[in-house]
Amino acid sequence: MNGRCYLLTLGCGIVIGLGSSCGKPQSAGRADFAEPQAPPRAVLATAAPVAAIPPEPPAFTWPAEGGTTMEVAEAVMVTVELDFGPPIPSIAEALQAVDRRYQPDDGAGRTFAILDAYGEPTATGKLHISMHVSTEKPGRGALVLRRTGAVLWQARIIPATLPKHPVFTGKNLDMMIADEHGNEHWLNGAGVSESILDAAVRDRGVLLREFWPEGAERQLTFFYSACGCPVKVLCRRTGNRTQRTKELPVIFPDDPDVVAVIHRLLGWSKS
Repeated sequence: MNGRCYLLTLGCGIVIGLGSSCGKPQSAGRADFAEPQAPPRAVLATAAPVAAIPPEPPAFTWPAEGGTTMEVAEAVMVTVELDFGPPIPSIAEALQAVDRRYQPDDGAGRTFAILDAYGEPTATGKLHISMHVSTEKPGRGALVLRRTGAVLWQARIIPATLPKHPVFTGKNLDMMIADEHGNEHWLNGAGVSESILDAAVRDRGVLLREFWPEGAERQLTFFYSACGCPVKVLCRRTGNRTQRTKELPVIFPDDPDVVAVIHRLLGWSKS
């Protein structure tokens, strides 16, 4: 059974299905692209900080009740409207204003991670933001707005009833590319260290540089999570590099080592 996805809405991109499975497709014979370091305990997005956000989070007391119960390797989309006042921050900046709180049962590491996030300003001057959360280990987890202490989401995370996916080690990054018809193909990253274009399209027997036409926009899908959920972006090939054609979603804000690997392989600017 695959990990389940839920939708949580509060008022304050290698498809994620609402109320359906979001595990990654089977991929016998594929090879992973990288072995990034194990995820850090708590790392926020790397964009420039918003001036109004305090540099240190306030003291946090776990609520005695409330929240939801989720199993390890499940996912939830946490959607909120946040009032920062003018100027309205970007999604990457807003992620820095949301503290990740962990209380693992074994006393070590994190209990969840944000996989991606997107959103936009509202007509009332607030920021509508959706954060895709994947549970990783038993314990408690919460998302807390730093400057007010408001709890945006909290959960008690319990062991999975049935194994949904291989144990998440934080070392395997998998990728797929969609062709011009939307059909997705696994990429074989064996021996690839510098350019995604040197990867093989596994079921076609050709290198990606032969499969992906110059100037064409394609959807890339990344898998790096306990829930096996996909993270999708749109890119255009430009010579030996690629460029994102849309700024959002912000991907893997809690895993900068993985983001660095993706930037290197795709040839994205670090700005």
